[in-house]
Amino acid sequence: MSCESSMVLGYWDIRGVSAVSTVEPLGQRDGRGDAPDYDRSQWLDVKFKLDLDFPNLPYLLDGKNKITQSNAILRYIARKHNMCGETEEEKIRVDIVENQVMDFRIQLIKLCYSSDHEKLKPQYLEQLPGQLKQFSMFLGKFSWFAGEKLTYVDFLTYDILDQNRIFEPKCLDEFPNLKAFMCRFEVMFPAPFSYKKHRLPWTPQDP
Repeated sequence: MSCESSMVLGYWDIRGVSAVSTVEPLGQRDGRGDAPDYDRSQWLDVKFKLDLDFPNLPYLLDGKNKITQSNAILRYIARKHNMCGETEEEKIRVDIVENQVMDFRIQLIKLCYSSDHEKLKPQYLEQLPGQLKQFSMFLGKFSWFAGEKLTYVDFLTYDILDQNRIFEPKCLDEFPNLKAFMCRFEVMFPAPFSYKKHRLPWTPQDP
């Protein structure tokens, strides 16, 4: 999904939704330095100077258009490239998957940031196959989650499946169509996913 060079994306130097959704670098990242001495000043110094309606990260600047919220940014870029679904059926599938992914993401975030992480982890792993089965059944024999046409929710779905694959490397083994989807996506967009050749700060170590 190529994006106009005039766009500027502001985000932390961490993995987030934008790490997958913006296949090409659009502009600056509001870095916060290395742990444990994070420095947020690079963002806070400009936070209220960008004329954003809801100052937050990530933000996207594209001419007169200034957008915050990850999914709003995704939809904006997707509309430019006709990647929101064309038929009513495709649009319904897109809407469903976007919100299902959000629910799935919140569950993983709550677990990962919980002080009871180790205590809650077994319960999360116990219900994970059921969650993945729903995505597998929804995808069915389609190439992409809206059907046979790539849409922006494929970026969202790839991201959350990949995060769970990092969390539990074998979690997709029972779902050949999800594994095929992941491979298909990485072939189409190889640059951000060449883990073994180019280590990124958030990539997992090889076993």
